[in-house]
Amino acid sequence: MGEPAAAAVDLDDGAERVAPGDFAAIVRRQQGMVFSIALHFLRDRPAAEELAQDVFLELYRHLDSLKSPEHVTFWLRKVTSRRCIDYTRRRKWSQVSLDDVPELAAATTARDPLLQRMLGHLVASLPAAARAVVILRYQEDLTPTEIAEVLAMPIATVKSHLQRSLAMLREKVTRVMGDAAV
Repeated sequence: MGEPAAAAVDLDDGAERVAPGDFAAIVRRQQGMVFSIALHFLRDRPAAEELAQDVFLELYRHLDSLKSPEHVTFWLRKVTSRRCIDYTRRRKWSQVSLDDVPELAAATTARDPLLQRMLGHLVASLPAAARAVVILRYQEDLTPTEIAEVLAMPIATVKSHLQRSLAMLREKVTRVMGDAAV
C-alpha cells in the first residue's frame, strides 16, 4: 500500500497549501527521487546525501508556500536539479571531453554493470545543464516541457541539449562497441 498523499488545507484567504504536519510523509515518499537525481548527477554518494538533506531542509522552510502534492514534487525536482548544478559550479569540476573518457576494451551486454558504469561516466562528462536535462528526461522520465519548467529554460534549449547530448553519447558508444550498439 502506498504512502498517503500530502493533504492540502484551505487557508482563510482561499489559497490552498500543503499541511505542515505532512512533512515526514513527504520526505518518506520523495527521498528516493531526490537522492536518485543527486546521485546520478554528482556521482558521489556522500555529496548526494548531503545535497538531499539540504533540499529537504529547504522544503521544510518553504512548505507553507506549496499548494499541492504535485507542486511539492515539481518543487523538489527543480530545487534538486538547480542545487546539483550549483554544487558542480562551486566545486569547479573540470569538464572532461567525451574524447577523454576511457573506452572499454570489450563489448558488453545491455544489463552489464560495466556498461552501466560506462554510460554513467559518459553522462557525467556532459556539461552541467545538459547533464541535468538528460537525467531528468531518462531517469525521471519527464517530458521536455516538464524539464523546461523544472530548469526554467526555454523548451527549444531543452530539446537542443537533448539532441546534442544524445548525439555525443551515441558517437562515443559507437566508438566503444561498434555498429552493434546503435
